[in-house]
Amino acid sequence: MRKLLIYPAMITLLGGCSSINIDSDSWDLFGDYIPRSLEKLPFVYRPLVVQGNVITQESVDKLKPGMTRKQVEFAMGTPLLKDVFHDDRWDYYYGIGIGEIELEKRVSVYFEEDKLVRITGDYQPQPPAQGEGMTEPTESVIPVPDWEPPKRTVYDQVKGMVGLDEKAP
Repeated sequence: MRKLLIYPAMITLLGGCSSINIDSDSWDLFGDYIPRSLEKLPFVYRPLVVQGNVITQESVDKLKPGMTRKQVEFAMGTPLLKDVFHDDRWDYYYGIGIGEIELEKRVSVYFEEDKLVRITGDYQPQPPAQGEGMTEPTESVIPVPDWEPPKRTVYDQVKGMVGLDEKAP
């Protein structure tokens, strides 16, 4: 009886060692089908993936030709890639998505003699809109009323109610 159970088990285990001759396209289709169907189940957690520096149009608008490396780093953050072979180029990358990267943004800044000369990528600096940045900022004064401490604290009021305070009301 044991031999009858051992032989099918051996054949099954050895059959798993054989190679299957299927072209790569159909294997990829079959191989991706199961994970993609599992992703749609409600109890499967798909994390939010955020990579690189957050790049926005506002941060790129702060860049001006002639800025030093420190000023660019202050405006954009530390670059994701400082290439050893291209010392005058900094690359910024931003990717975000659920489960896989769905949105990608790239910006490269170029320096000559430690001054910003060129910006390439998904964002370009925009000129200030009509009326913006043309006038000097004015100072605004906000009046703040003086703070007056309460005449008597709650503790003093309770002491007065009980009769332990010399200055009872």
